[in-house]
Amino acid sequence: MLSVIENGAYLIGGAEIIPDGPDAPAAVKARTGKEARKETAGRQTIAYRILEQHNTSGNMDRLKIKFDKLTSHDITFVGIIQTARASGLEKFPIPYVLTNCHNSLCAVGGTINEDDHMFGLSCAKRYGGVYVPPHQAVIHQYAREMLAEGGKMILGSDSHTRYGALGTMAVGEGGPELVKQLLGQTYDINMPGVVGVYLTGEPVKGVGPQDVALAIIGEVFASGLVKNKVMEFVGPGVSALSADFRIGVDVMTTETTCLSSIWRTDDTIKEFYEIHGRGEDYRELNPGEIAYYESMITIDLGAVRPMIAMPFHPSNTYTIDELNANLSDILDDVEKKAAVSLDGAVDFTLKNKIKDGRLLVDQGIIAGCAGGGFENICAAADIMKGSYIGSDGFTLSVYPASMPVYMELIRNGCAAALLETGAVMKTAFCGPCFGAGDTPANNAFSIRHSTRNFPNREGSKLQNGQISSVALMDARSIAATAANKGVLTAATEFDGPIGRYQYHFDSKIYANRVFDSRGAADPSVEIQFGPNIKDWPAMTELPENLVLRVVSEIHDPVTTTDELIPSGETSSYRSNPLGLAEFTLSRKDPAYVGLAKQIQAAQTAVMEGRCPLEEIPELAAVMETIRKTYPQVGKGNVGFGSTIFAVKPGDGSAREQAASCQKVLGGWANIANEYATKRYRSNLINWGMLPFLIGEGALPFRNKDYLFLPDIRKAVEEKADEIRAYKVGEDGLAEFTLRLGELTDEERQIILKGCLINYNRV
Repeated sequence: MLSVIENGAYLIGGAEIIPDGPDAPAAVKARTGKEARKETAGRQTIAYRILEQHNTSGNMDRLKIKFDKLTSHDITFVGIIQTARASGLEKFPIPYVLTNCHNSLCAVGGTINEDDHMFGLSCAKRYGGVYVPPHQAVIHQYAREMLAEGGKMILGSDSHTRYGALGTMAVGEGGPELVKQLLGQTYDINMPGVVGVYLTGEPVKGVGPQDVALAIIGEVFASGLVKNKVMEFVGPGVSALSADFRIGVDVMTTETTCLSSIWRTDDTIKEFYEIHGRGEDYRELNPGEIAYYESMITIDLGAVRPMIAMPFHPSNTYTIDELNANLSDILDDVEKKAAVSLDGAVDFTLKNKIKDGRLLVDQGIIAGCAGGGFENICAAADIMKGSYIGSDGFTLSVYPASMPVYMELIRNGCAAALLETGAVMKTAFCGPCFGAGDTPANNAFSIRHSTRNFPNREGSKLQNGQISSVALMDARSIAATAANKGVLTAATEFDGPIGRYQYHFDSKIYANRVFDSRGAADPSVEIQFGPNIKDWPAMTELPENLVLRVVSEIHDPVTTTDELIPSGETSSYRSNPLGLAEFTLSRKDPAYVGLAKQIQAAQTAVMEGRCPLEEIPELAAVMETIRKTYPQVGKGNVGFGSTIFAVKPGDGSAREQAASCQKVLGGWANIANEYATKRYRSNLINWGMLPFLIGEGALPFRNKDYLFLPDIRKAVEEKADEIRAYKVGEDGLAEFTLRLGELTDEERQIILKGCLINYNRV
């Protein structure tokens, strides 16, 4: 089904793979008559060419990218615009689309969700943007329908910003990276590696895009094969897939931890653009005659079978047939993995879902940027036609990804077919993906064609003793399970027809409802605020020396952004930095906020000219110990704050608040063995936090310990990689080493200034 060539490969004419090795150059020359040089062939990937066209540095090893367009949703755009306003924003310099698909149904805090929406509309008018009202489209579907262009690049403040199937290289990043683009600055990265994904064959009936995506994620996530790289989809199998199918695979590449994705394009994608009235935006994209990829993943689409990602990660994958054949063993393994993630906070089992040797499901969801596509829902309707979900506990909800998709489902009868089965059709909304809609009952098991299944992401609250869980599946197998009244069933067991439906895009829906400034700003428009929309608090520059208290210690293999700052109803507070910060680590380490505030009080005292030792009496002993070795450290040259340790933090969402909430509570650093994603590390840096690395093994400190970093400002200024640090103990200072990793000159300046706002503020 899937194999990996780890050590590089040449692709000849887009059709023949030659693995790298001593004989590869001769083999390439025999096929093409040309010399094989990795450096030259590496420039023949689609990804390299697009990056080269958008790089402003003149150096393809050190990229400074300017994007063509930007997009955000309603739990990110308020913070982004507030940051940009504080930094001098006058006009959106490139098209910026503000969608409203995350907080459109969050019924928390009275007016605050709609206040955010009105803030967005007024800013689109004032600064020259596009505003998509609630229920019209999820962020990525609108971008596919109206924003993507062949050969272009889009930056979005959502991690699933992926439009590679349409020939657009898109990157999901934290909000500060969009702020930089709004201020005319660049996205600075080293040239990423490019990994080929070579497709052959065609899917069998009942296999959908989520099945292919989960097969890839299950294969490459743990190894980090594509981490922070570009996945480039090539090979003859691409042409066997519809545009919707490619889009469904593409959006899930985020879960591999890759940086971006791109696909070769053909007449199928040309037709997609033409259907949406944008034929002029299509570009045919193919790799050059001899292209080199640093790794190559090969997939026989015909060998892929219906997949399921069991709790609590998209990489925890099995075929549905494998799961059904080995239920007890696999569920036992799921429970063991869950015990690590949940840290024994609640009892968790799925074995009680086994009835008569089959696994019973409580809920099905088909939704969002991954599941809510036209073809997914049409296929689900065909599979369920003539069936019904029953009147017991099982429920099925279907969320089309945009109102135009919904309209076409009504016109072709698929919506009616689904409603007749007992399913519920809802409007475009991302809530089921991040815990703001359709939260299952306690101990319930939900199968979803959505993007993630992290612990408690579906909305249950561990701190309240709640646990439910999500498995990821394709819409086709969800429909087969629903037709079987909740008994887990692979869609390949369905023996009826699954039709091919022609899609007709109704442009009038957006034309009549979406505000599009056409790039014209109107400075006379007053921004509409609400009482929950707050400015960012003042942040200080990096001090000469730092005293940090460790306020959380997390040893899970991976810590997700959902654990760092929970989603769901807390997302309503993302326009309020101080209000949201109260939820930081609330589902993972409830003691964090209190401990962070304690040491923050010392820094507040410094800023106000008071003695920090009076705020925290135990600091007197800490400072006494430090001064025995560093007598010069004291008033005017030392700052106080907090840090956390996590093995591998930052998997998942691009949400900047995973970092900014720590900063708002006085955080100065993270310490990690590695960072799960580039975007989380970038968020730390853009909020002025030090992204420390420490070697694996026993830690030289524990939670609640005090650490001392002498001359930290000088170390950042002088580009030191290794940082001298001390644990402050009763017996004195115990030295250990931290590393900062590679930082650009601009990133160092941001850290020195204390945050991106300070860096840009005149």
